[in-house]
Amino acid sequence: MKLYFSPEACSLSPHIVLRELGLPFTLEKVDQKTKKTASGADFLRINPKGYVPVLELDDGQRLTEGPAVVQYLADRKPDAKLAPANGTFERVRLQEWLNFITSEIHKSFTPLFNPAVPDIAKAIYKEKIAERFALIETTLAKQDYLLGANLSVADVYLFVVARWSKNFDIELGRWPALAKFMDRMAQRASVKAALNVESQARKAA
Repeated sequence: MKLYFSPEACSLSPHIVLRELGLPFTLEKVDQKTKKTASGADFLRINPKGYVPVLELDDGQRLTEGPAVVQYLADRKPDAKLAPANGTFERVRLQEWLNFITSEIHKSFTPLFNPAVPDIAKAIYKEKIAERFALIETTLAKQDYLLGANLSVADVYLFVVARWSKNFDIELGRWPALAKFMDRMAQRASVKAALNVESQARKAA
């Protein structure tokens, strides 16, 4: 498998999941501005949507959208239990969290990265993010991970998007359980390895 990624973008989520599962894969960096890959390919021909992640399978099929990609990966190695089994209520609960993170948190961060968005609008999005983090705080105050005692792909996704807070003066210490969750996630070998690789890729740009 090949993962098309941009350093510390949302593609970091499947990157961490791949390492957590120990699945074989290669990486190809994408320049989000020029839409060119590290090998010089036109990324828009790979994904007309124009954004990462893209997971290219060994048979040439390509899968996009982070929540779909991480569920596919988790199902490749079900014994790792990064996703509950399909058809169970617990799997639907996982999808509930993935949808919440992608629509309510991830997409609320997107305007903050856009220099054309006025500060007054950015303040509204930051307040929305704070409200969503407060909701997550109530869950993490009772349990280590979103689904309970065990790590899932939803936790990885939350970790990735919540890390963006540091770019916009959103102090995670306001939510102690979330801050502890972030520290706990940062200690995982898969997270350290993925962040190291992506940091080197950023420096090489």
